[in-house]
Amino acid sequence: MVPRYSRPDMVAIWTPEARFKIWFEIEAHATDALAELGVVPKEAAAAIWAKGAFEVDRIDEIERETKHDVIAFLTNVAEHVGPEARFMHQGMTSSDVLDTCLAVQLAKASDILIADLDALLVVLERRAREHKMTPTIGRSHGIHAEPVTFGLKLAQAHAEFARNRARLIAARDDVATCAISGAVGTFANIDPFVEEYVAGKLGLSVEPVSTQVIPRDRHAMFFATLGVIASSIERLATEVRHLQRTEVLEAEEYFSPGQKGSSAMPHKRNPVLTENLTGLARMVRGYVTPAMENVALWHERDISHSSVERYIGPDATITLDFALARLTGVMDKLVVYPERMLKNLNKMGGLVHSQRVLLALTQAGVSREDAYRLVQRNAMKVWDSDGALSLLELLKADPEVTLSDAELEDKFDLGYHLKHVDTIFARVFGAA
Repeated sequence: MVPRYSRPDMVAIWTPEARFKIWFEIEAHATDALAELGVVPKEAAAAIWAKGAFEVDRIDEIERETKHDVIAFLTNVAEHVGPEARFMHQGMTSSDVLDTCLAVQLAKASDILIADLDALLVVLERRAREHKMTPTIGRSHGIHAEPVTFGLKLAQAHAEFARNRARLIAARDDVATCAISGAVGTFANIDPFVEEYVAGKLGLSVEPVSTQVIPRDRHAMFFATLGVIASSIERLATEVRHLQRTEVLEAEEYFSPGQKGSSAMPHKRNPVLTENLTGLARMVRGYVTPAMENVALWHERDISHSSVERYIGPDATITLDFALARLTGVMDKLVVYPERMLKNLNKMGGLVHSQRVLLALTQAGVSREDAYRLVQRNAMKVWDSDGALSLLELLKADPEVTLSDAELEDKFDLGYHLKHVDTIFARVFGAA
């Protein structure tokens, strides 16, 4: 966890105090369930809630001797509870506490990330509607292709992040499971009722087969989902970075008063936020592979996954939370230049309309091969002139082009390319 890329609400989920508080709730709820079953005295369960407490420093001190974090925690709590503490952890094993706690933390982290996505989706929809009919050039391979609108670019991003929201909700549901099944997961020394009781209290579902640990395919899918979200962040960030290039300059990050772009060149306004997002996305994706490798544990359990999750649990969620908030800010304040978009669109002498002429020639009886040759022959002259020549005028002057001047002029209408924007918007955002 790097403070520079952290926000307090997400960080708070992963503090030692928060972790031990969840541990205590798991143990106390489990003791309540055992009391209902008559396995432990109800007075003992009540005493744990009434007198239970812990100190992080004391737990760390005990662990230095015991070399076992759960035992250190239980010992510290017992120092506060007294004799009734002997009824805690009856029939349980450490993984019951650790895995169930991680499920709670990942569920809480998911709730923050879902809220982050909701905020981003609001901004993307607002900016998409704002630029719904702002024409700009669509590019394939980085080269001018055909006209689109800037609103369509943002609608695509909205649709992508809406899918990511649905994926994250599913991943949250999948990872939010409770395991209180004892050694090797057989419930030999603890009744399944305890697991059901604790799951209900913590808002989790019951793990059907825990084998002492919750199967890590659940966690692998969760972190893979975070990786996909990170990739979507990078995709949109990369688009902004390209659009801010000096030669393009169709949009740029907001440059605040007093901001500096370079220690050497006072004229610089760099896309530093979206470059930062590209780097943060790489980090989040970097946590996916270790999560995948955690799936293959030995037999009913080992702890090779433990050290990995102590890293990736906090770091992946904290980093993604920060990245989503930063992207939302970038898109909210993104400076858009419609005039520059139109200028760039028209830069290459009408080449962007070549397909319409090609199709019109085929409709007029010219073979596709000949139509392609005729249009390309004139288009390459425009290309070589860096847009100084006009494709429309060259086609009009070409004796092999059988279309009339009026027919050709009709094929250079920008509005033609935008006639289905409303249809696409209705698909993304619903009916107006």
